Formats: sequence, structure tokens, C-alpha cells
Amino acid sequence: MKAFGNYHPATLMIYFISVLLVAMFVSNLVLQLLSLSGAILFSVMLQKRSEILGNIGFYIPLFLLIAITNPLFSHNGVTPLFFLNGNPVTFEAIIYGIAIAVMIVGVMIWFKCYGEIMSSDKFLYLFGKAIPKLSLVLSMAFRFIPLFKRQLQKVNKAQKALGLYSSKSFMDKLRSSSSVFMAMISWSLENSMDTSDSMKARGYGLKGRTTFTLFRLYSDDIVLMTLCVSLMAITFTGIATGLTDFHYYPYISNLNRSPSAIIIYIAFGTISFLPFVIEVKEALAWKYYISKI
Repeated sequence: MKAFGNYHPATLMIYFISVLLVAMFVSNLVLQLLSLSGAILFSVMLQKRSEILGNIGFYIPLFLLIAITNPLFSHNGVTPLFFLNGNPVTFEAIIYGIAIAVMIVGVMIWFKCYGEIMSSDKFLYLFGKAIPKLSLVLSMAFRFIPLFKRQLQKVNKAQKALGLYSSKSFMDKLRSSSSVFMAMISWSLENSMDTSDSMKARGYGLKGRTTFTLFRLYSDDIVLMTLCVSLMAITFTGIATGLTDFHYYPYISNLNRSPSAIIIYIAFGTISFLPFVIEVKEALAWKYYISKI
């Protein structure tokens, strides 16, 4: 179920750009944790249960790797905890490593949610007329990863049926994997050429070309867009005025807990959890209507 994806593409694009700008460029730990929490909950609502375990197995080791790596290479900070090979491992470096891990994992999950919600037709609807060639390339790039993954599974199954990977020798497995990889490269090039020829045959990018679209701007889209713009205006105002300033070196600064800062946190928290709330509301409404049948 993707209730959030039913909104107008312009509304969705404004939302994702706003959240990602804060998630990528603001170092405040509270905002980063809100962003990560909202991304995780939204991602859980979009995925199947079988996919959730696989994502946990990827993101948790990545989080730990980033958090552990930073204090091993960065020795800034005024609070050394212990020495490793003569180099201090500081408390500030550990906390900064955790903060970097929160930021990177949060941004990656948000981009995964973006890929689930913003399909290629939505992207082309928004930018097809303004930048037709670039929008086509970007839409193909966003669509390429899931297509590549599905095609790789098909090629792997076909090659196993033909007898590849039957040998336990490492070199044989390496040659088999190379064969599959070369097949995927050929498929990728052929697929991109077919897509390009298809779009050219349909007159994509020509002046005066008209397009049909099912997207319409409804009152719910305007309400959500207004809410997003208002809350992000509050958040960006707080960031610009320094209410959310936070640093880790040479010492960890105190979080601003003034009423104004709390308003900023609430505004961005509302934005971060908004898709999750919409998905839960739609799921509950769906179950309610089913129970009435």
C-alpha cells in the first residue's frame, strides 16, 4: 500500500527535497534522529515483511561500520577515552561517528522511499517539458537499479539451470559470475538503446509535442503541500537563525532546548513522520471498510 504515493508529483517532490535538504546538510543530532526515525517507519510501511529483514541485515552493519570507523581515523576532541596504537580515541569522535552514521543511513533510506514513491512517469511529468533529455536520463537511472536486480535474478536462475555454479571450485564460480556479469552489461546497454529508440520514435522532446497524464491537483494535494511548505519554512527559519546550531569538535556543544528550538524540532518531526501517519491512516481505513463487508 502506497497511500502517500497517490498525491500529486509536485507535492511529493517538494516533500522529499525539503526532508533531504535537512537530513543531508544539518548536523543537529535531534533533527538527524527525527529524520532517521521517520525514514525507517515510512520504509517499513512501504516494504514487504520479507524485505524488511534483508534491509536490517544491510543497514545495521553499515551503521556500525561508519560509527566505528570515524574514531579510528579521526582523533579530534578534548576527551580521550583510551589510546590505540599511540593515537587517542576521543569521546567526541565516537559521538560524531554515530551522528555521521545516523545521517548516512537516514539519507539512504529516504532515497529508497523516494524510489518507491516517485516513479519514472512522475519524474517525467514534472521535468519532461523543461529538461526533456536530462529528465529522461535521470528517470532511466532511477529505474535502472530495480530492473537490474530483477534481471540479475532471472539470469542467475537461467545459468544455474544450464549447469553454471555446479562446480565447487572457486575459479569456476568466479568464471560463472563473470559470465553472468557480462550478460548483464550487454542487457543494460541493449535496454538503454531500446528505451532511447522508443522515446525518439514517439517524438519525445520535440517542440509542440502533447502528452497525456492522469495526474490532477486535488484539494488534498494543496493541503499537504501547504502543510509541508509551512512546516519547512519554520524549520529553515530556525536553521538560518542558528537555533539548531550544534558542533562536535573540539567539544560537544549543548543542545538548544529553548521554546523556539523545541518548536523547530516539533515542526521537522511532524514533517518526518507525516508519510508514516498517512500510510497508517490508510491501512486502518482499509481494514475498517473490509470489516464492514
